[in-house]
Amino acid sequence: MNSPVWSRDVLLTARAECYHVGHPDPLRESVRRLQAYAAAGADVLFAPGPQNAADIKALVEAVAPKPFNLLVVRDIGLTVEDVAALGVRRISVGGALALAAWTGFMRAAETLRSKGSFAGLAGLVPYSEINGLFATDLSGHQVGSR
Repeated sequence: MNSPVWSRDVLLTARAECYHVGHPDPLRESVRRLQAYAAAGADVLFAPGPQNAADIKALVEAVAPKPFNLLVVRDIGLTVEDVAALGVRRISVGGALALAAWTGFMRAAETLRSKGSFAGLAGLVPYSEINGLFATDLSGHQVGSR
């Protein structure tokens, strides 16, 4: 039987929210749900929330050979290389980069308000570096130079 036309053009990611909603056994329930999603045809399996290598590895193994997506929104004590070695094939950071920016903003503003000090503005990236980032795409080509 041929696959439906849409299946060639769509990547379906299935998500189990067990860690985020305070399920009493988030690992076991995430495995149960993700395996059901995989059996139903999901392409990528996603369970945001595991914070340790053992849970991450168990989730990767439970959905293999399908890829597991890991959400990292804080320092979990693992590097990208560590996570890849556990078998994770996709890493998301969600809003973590925005949170990092807002954290810096709030700390600098609080230092200015509470101490009258500009010390919170030390070590800022120069405008020229930020402009250069926006002028270069991820492949290293200058925007508009192709």
